[in-house]
Amino acid sequence: MTDDSRARILRTALTLFVERGYHAVSVREIAEQVGLTKTAVLYHFPSKSDIVAALVEPLLAETEALLESIQTLPDSAERRWAVVEGLIDTWLRHARVLRIQLHDEALSADNATYARLRDIALAAQEVIAGPEADFTERVRATQVYAALSDPVVIFADHPEPELRAAILAGAQQLLNTPPPRRTATPARAPETPRRRPARGRPGAMTSTMVASAQRMRDAGDHTVDEIAAELGVSRATVYRYLATPTGDGSETAT
Repeated sequence: MTDDSRARILRTALTLFVERGYHAVSVREIAEQVGLTKTAVLYHFPSKSDIVAALVEPLLAETEALLESIQTLPDSAERRWAVVEGLIDTWLRHARVLRIQLHDEALSADNATYARLRDIALAAQEVIAGPEADFTERVRATQVYAALSDPVVIFADHPEPELRAAILAGAQQLLNTPPPRRTATPARAPETPRRRPARGRPGAMTSTMVASAQRMRDAGDHTVDEIAAELGVSRATVYRYLATPTGDGSETAT
């Protein structure tokens, strides 16, 4: 029941924040919409900013995992376009959460969330600029980053395939170079580069994957099956790692 209440609070809050903005919606109104008392909502989320932090957590975790995963690509051009397309696809999946920004930029209300958003932006721009980029190239990378995120916020209600194609076309014009052939053709990139094949490596989760699983569980809007699918591991593996206090998978829940 507790997990269900958290999920209902988050769903209701997201709808209200998208429709009217963070500052225009009170915790009491969220509670009334969910059918709980204000005290019950505050039990799950001590403040309204904690609700926003939980809503944005899956987006942050996926984007951080994307930036980590592309470091294994050997070519800077491949890394650049993996970030560009990965960011587009991640942000399109979380377009409703990003839509909150259109009202009052409330996603940055929490200091820790703001710091992660800032670090993501700086890291992505560094990859887009490429190694040994000069000042002009670094400015262009900043422009590209804004050109990826702003359209998702402003045109969130537009059909996703058309919006994705338009954003990607704009990025190509800014960078004056097409993406590598392997990333140019799909209508949609894989759900997230964080996903890893489970075959051959049963039970293997890195500390980053464990942290992501814990964040998704705590956010209350992912089932165990969905977390397992996101990380490319089995359902039993997710249970084992989340049930272990140390997060190292050495013990299982009883």
